[in-house]
Amino acid sequence: MTDQSTPLSTLHDKNIVVGITGGIAAYKSADLVRKLKGEGANVQVVMTKAAMEFITPLTMQAVSGNTVHTTLLDPDAEAGMGHIELARWADLVLIAPASADTIARLTVGMADDLLSTIVLATRSPIAIAPAMNQAMWSHPATQSNIQTLEARSISIFGPGKGEQACGDVGYGRMLEPLELVDLCVEHCSSYSTNADTINRLNGKRVVITAGPTREAIDPVRYLSNESSGKMGYALAAAAAICGAEVTLISGPTQLTPPQNVSRINVISATDMHEAAMAYAEKADIFIGAAAVADFRPEHVASTKLKKKIGEEAMVIKLIKNPDIIANVAALTPKPFTVGFAAETNNVDQYARDKLTRKHLDMIIANDVSRSEIGFNSEHNEVTVFSEYDEIHFPHQSKDRLAKALIQTIANAFQSAMDR
Repeated sequence: MTDQSTPLSTLHDKNIVVGITGGIAAYKSADLVRKLKGEGANVQVVMTKAAMEFITPLTMQAVSGNTVHTTLLDPDAEAGMGHIELARWADLVLIAPASADTIARLTVGMADDLLSTIVLATRSPIAIAPAMNQAMWSHPATQSNIQTLEARSISIFGPGKGEQACGDVGYGRMLEPLELVDLCVEHCSSYSTNADTINRLNGKRVVITAGPTREAIDPVRYLSNESSGKMGYALAAAAAICGAEVTLISGPTQLTPPQNVSRINVISATDMHEAAMAYAEKADIFIGAAAVADFRPEHVASTKLKKKIGEEAMVIKLIKNPDIIANVAALTPKPFTVGFAAETNNVDQYARDKLTRKHLDMIIANDVSRSEIGFNSEHNEVTVFSEYDEIHFPHQSKDRLAKALIQTIANAFQSAMDR
C-alpha cells in the first residue's frame, strides 16, 4: 500500500519568489529565505511598503543574495527583472507572511503594487502563509476570502495555532520556516510531475458527475443527501488545469463552476443518468463523484401531499434508480471509469466489492461518517483502489487532494492505454 504523504523531490534549482507583507511575522521571513537557499532554491524577494516597517530590504538582500524588489514602477527594476520578468521567472510564488489586507486585495484582483501585480501576471503556482490576529483569521470576511483563493488553486499554508504577539492564543500564527520549506518541497514535487499529467490529459475528454440528486415526492418535497459537490468540482478544476476538456454534470449545488469547465445542470438521478450516458460515449475518462440517490418515489404527486385526519403514517413506495457508474462501465468501448464509494462502515471492503462488481477501472473510497472529511467538509481523506494498486491519501483540503487524484487517474489511464 502506497502512502502519498511523503515528499518526492527537493527544491534544487527551483526559482521561488518570496513575497513579504506587513506583519510581525515578517521577522521569520529571513530565516525562511535562508532555509530555501539551503535547499538549493534560487530566491528573489519582493517586499510591500508595510513589510519594510518590520524588516529591512538590506537584511533580505543579505540572506537571499539578490537585490530586493520593492517598487512597481522602478525604472531600474523594469530595465532588469521587472514585474513581468519576475512573474515568468518564478516556479513558485510564496507570500509569507500574508496579512489579512493582502489576502483581501488578492481576492479582488488588486494590482497597484509589485507583489499583487506579480500574482496576477504569473502562471506559476501560488501559495500564501497567512499571519494575523486570531480574531482577524476567524472573521467571516477572511474565511470567505480564503475560500475564494483556494477555488482559484492558490494553496494555503497554515496558519498555525499558538500564542500571538498581541497575547491572544489561537489560529493565525505564520507557520515556522522549516514547516513552510517542507510544504514548498511537497508543492514543487507535485507540480514537477504535473507536466506529465498535462501531457496525458491535454485535449482528453473528461466527464465528471458531482453533487447530490433530488428525487421528487410532490411539487415541494424531495429525497436527497448532504453532498455539497465540493470534491467533484475540485476534480473538474484540477482536470481543466491539466488541459482536459471537462464536462461537469452537476446536481443542485451552491458552487460556482470552475474556469474552462462546461457545466450541465441536472436535478434527479434519472436526469443525471441521461446526461452521463450521452457524454460518456465520447469521453476518455469518466469520474462518478456525485452522490446519486439509489431510490426514488414510484409515484410523484402532482399536488402537495396533505396530512389526513387520523393518519399517523404515510407510506411512500421507492423504486431503484439507474446505476450510472455501472452503466457507463458497461459501454463498448467504455471510458476509463472511476467511481466513488462514500461509506460509513467497512469502507475498504465495500469499495473493493464495488470495484469488481461494477467493472470499474478505479474507485475512490472515503468514510463519510467522519465529520471532518464527510459531506460538506472542506477536507477529505481517501484510499484509491484498482486492480493493480492501493494508494492512501491522508487528510488534506479537497482542492489539494483533487490535484493528486487527477495525477493518479492520469497515470492509470495512460497505463491502461499502453496495455
